[in-house]
Amino acid sequence: MHPIDKRLAELGVTLPDAPAPAANYVPFVQAGTLVHISGQISQNEGGLIKGRLGEDLSFEQGAEAAKRCAISLLAQLKKACDGDWNRVSRAVKLTGFVNSTPDFTDQPKVINGASDFLVAVMGDPGRHARSAVSAASLPLGVAVEIEAIFELK
Repeated sequence: MHPIDKRLAELGVTLPDAPAPAANYVPFVQAGTLVHISGQISQNEGGLIKGRLGEDLSFEQGAEAAKRCAISLLAQLKKACDGDWNRVSRAVKLTGFVNSTPDFTDQPKVINGASDFLVAVMGDPGRHARSAVSAASLPLGVAVEIEAIFELK
């Protein structure tokens, strides 16, 4: 068992099938050794995780929504590398968007839900550069959307 699969199992996480695109785009593009993964929206087994931070969602709910985005990012990454985790070198960059009120300023703490999860699963290769920004609204009213770049071997 690959260490990523082992760590996911230890954390009690089963990767879902890679979500299909919701519009006219592809879920990922490989350019050289980099895989650019399209924005993954916050969703779980129950459906979309909707709401606005600073209005009807707590920081903890936002961080969980970001973690769910990271789970979808890993599902897309697994598909991009044909299920071969040995092809994955590292996480390079995350860009996180948080649906929040104008006075909400803890976007970095919300996106830590995704960053912490990637490091928990991948170890040091999960550490990445990152941006965390606010958005007045996100597609379908979701709480968080995150896009990522990973490096393959």
